[in-house]
Amino acid sequence: MSVRPFAASDRPAWTLFVQTCADATFFHRIEWRDIIERVFAHRTHYLVAERGGQIAGVLPLAQVRSLLFGHSLVSLPFAVYGGAAVADESVRGPLHEAAAELAQELGADHLELRDRVSCEPSWPQQDLFVTFRKPISADDDANMQAIPRKQRAMVRKGIQRGLMSQIDPGVDRFFALYADNAHRHGTPPFPKRYFEALQREFGDACEVMTVVTADSRPVSSVLSFYFRDEVLPYYAGDIADARDLAANDFKYWELMRRSNARG
Repeated sequence: MSVRPFAASDRPAWTLFVQTCADATFFHRIEWRDIIERVFAHRTHYLVAERGGQIAGVLPLAQVRSLLFGHSLVSLPFAVYGGAAVADESVRGPLHEAAAELAQELGADHLELRDRVSCEPSWPQQDLFVTFRKPISADDDANMQAIPRKQRAMVRKGIQRGLMSQIDPGVDRFFALYADNAHRHGTPPFPKRYFEALQREFGDACEVMTVVTADSRPVSSVLSFYFRDEVLPYYAGDIADARDLAANDFKYWELMRRSNARG
């Protein structure tokens, strides 16, 4: 087995591997490489493990330089998941070794792998974040009953107020709500071109859903990713009084309902 840098000719095989590898996530899709380089100008270092002329593992990495956080090699910035996606565990070690060697060659202060589960117990770890995953039933009534009582009451309040959800062809309404929300919380928003790139690169696997009032006023919006049989609500925004309108509870109910219908 060998580990080497990604080449442009690897793109179809990388895509197929990510589609079929149980270890892979939405953030292993090769389109992230284009977005990270073109939108944020970070240099990427994608690694491919080959065995018998076939891809046996991939490890997407990006070099990030920050005045605040220093110089790092990350798998993967802007992603909740990353790390190596492998056909079997014998492939993970060589990919990790190659990544560690690359980090040293680049002079990075640290190597960060955002694995879903701990793969290197002896390496430093962070437990700042948690993953929440919940099955969506094929029965909408069962999904409604699975929502905690207080939130379920808010969902019904939103329905009674005539809130509706709409799938947007672009990011305009989403970005206005997202940017306003970020500013209210004192957080610099990502540029609009980032979200436009997400829609352009991922197509129908990147969906914007906006909640509007009975008089068509946008009040809450969410940008979600679809991967295999999962939906990942990833970026969201709302107006200041969205809570009083029950717009956010209604939004996530509608996302569950629409995801169920989508299959």
